[in-house]
Amino acid sequence: MAQTSAERKRSFRIAVRKYAAFESGIQSQWESFEAEYNTGLKLEIASLDLSYLQETLFTSGGMANGDWDIAFVNTDWASAIENQGIAMDLAPLLSTDPPPDWPEGWSPSLRRLQHVGKKVLGIPYHDGPECMILRRDLFEDDVIRRTFKSQFERELEPPSTWSEFRQLARFFHQPDKNLYGTGFAAYPDGHNTVYDFLLQLWTRGGELIDAEGNLQFCTREAEEALSFYREILTDDSAVHPLCSELDSVRLGERFAAGELAMVINWFGFATAAHTSEDSRVRDRVAIAPIPSGSSGRSTSLNVYWLLSVPSGTVHPDVAWKFLRHVMTPEMDRVTTLSGAIGCRMSTWNDSEVNSRIPFYHRLAVLHETAREIPMRNDWDQIAHKIDRLVTSAITTRIPIRQLLESAQRAEL
Repeated sequence: MAQTSAERKRSFRIAVRKYAAFESGIQSQWESFEAEYNTGLKLEIASLDLSYLQETLFTSGGMANGDWDIAFVNTDWASAIENQGIAMDLAPLLSTDPPPDWPEGWSPSLRRLQHVGKKVLGIPYHDGPECMILRRDLFEDDVIRRTFKSQFERELEPPSTWSEFRQLARFFHQPDKNLYGTGFAAYPDGHNTVYDFLLQLWTRGGELIDAEGNLQFCTREAEEALSFYREILTDDSAVHPLCSELDSVRLGERFAAGELAMVINWFGFATAAHTSEDSRVRDRVAIAPIPSGSSGRSTSLNVYWLLSVPSGTVHPDVAWKFLRHVMTPEMDRVTTLSGAIGCRMSTWNDSEVNSRIPFYHRLAVLHETAREIPMRNDWDQIAHKIDRLVTSAITTRIPIRQLLESAQRAEL
């Protein structure tokens, strides 16, 4: 039921990417904010799956028409929201009324993607580049280690190459025990498979964009990347059978349920599985660098969530004050202790956080090898093209080279 004008003025509405850690973090941060500022506004959180969030903010015009006061915005969308003029420019406020330690308290890699020209279109809320997430208990089990060594004549270690990754996935795969070697977030939403394809491409030394700024699909590295992705996604002796239904959140849930030996996913899902009370692998999680191909090197992917102030907000002053409050050291720790990933370097090095999550300090190292999505106004169209390309690779038997040529000719 639609709100009346009077009801809307009494509410503070936040569109949140559906994820329990985001919801609990924002709720706690609002309670702290309200205790200090006494706005009298009623917080309303709408928790939305990725596709619905994107539709609500963009297609339905929610950022411009006054539906929301704060919006969770993926950095992939920064160019689009600037192009449409639907987010408040925070640069003047960050200059005249900065939060503590701004900007030096944040890694440079978390200050770039929200910048479009001289504008700042949001503040970093949730970080965590992609990495390999492992069941530490499986890798350290003496019986498993002896079995592996007898089969492969080498020590059981986290895989450093994609061929080792597939070999280990098959080794751990025990579907009769509800344990699968690995899994992928292959749900076609314009994000999950896109990120996987880029990682496969980059870790093999390939590039999506050539020196002239043109898309290039017909390369040796792209063929190797897509071929591997097809092979492993269709390998029922290595992967979870429901990959095509899983986005990154649901893949993280499957890992936390103890169903996967290792996955490539966002750092935040490693911390959630390690700390959550209902995780079946609690205190048994480790991380490692993402594997590489023979002609590439390990590479991570840096995509993060922003809090943006929609241009149509009913409460612009309150929205900025809330964002500034969230950026304080105490509130960034709340983000982390709620199960998401804080963005301040002080949180990454916090002794309490690292006592709970021994691998937390490695965020800084992951950022050293992390790459970013190209900042292009047409990225949404490119992402959906890649999505169709990858989906075709894992659902058809069309030769990989033919699929890449079709993508190059814009036929997919």
